[in-house]
Amino acid sequence: QVHLVESGGGSVQAGGSLRLSCAASGYAYSRRCMGWFRQAPGKEREGVAIIYTSLGSTDYSDSTKGRFTISQDGAKNILYLEMNSLKPQDTAMYYCAADIRPQCYSLSAIPEYTYLGQGTQVTVSS
Repeated sequence: QVHLVESGGGSVQAGGSLRLSCAASGYAYSRRCMGWFRQAPGKEREGVAIIYTSLGSTDYSDSTKGRFTISQDGAKNILYLEMNSLKPQDTAMYYCAADIRPQCYSLSAIPEYTYLGQGTQVTVSS
């Protein structure tokens, strides 16, 4: 079992920055891949950043590439999402997720991961 708890969301003006954190507990081997996805009201869930934990490989959606950075602190079992140059269209609930399956390294797969956090709200005003 893996338990994920996000924090760090909030309200910020356009152009600002936020750092989301995801504290993970449970077996580390269950977290082959970890990632962040978001969902805005009336929109589909969107995988925005992913990391293959053992290799440190990362990938981003086109909408976040160059502005968001995913990273991990293995010793503390924390996943981060550094978000810079935020835009109003980044407003959404952000969720942390983890999975063990070999085919987990896919942005589109993140919302279907086995383990999901409860989410943290990010609101960007213009």
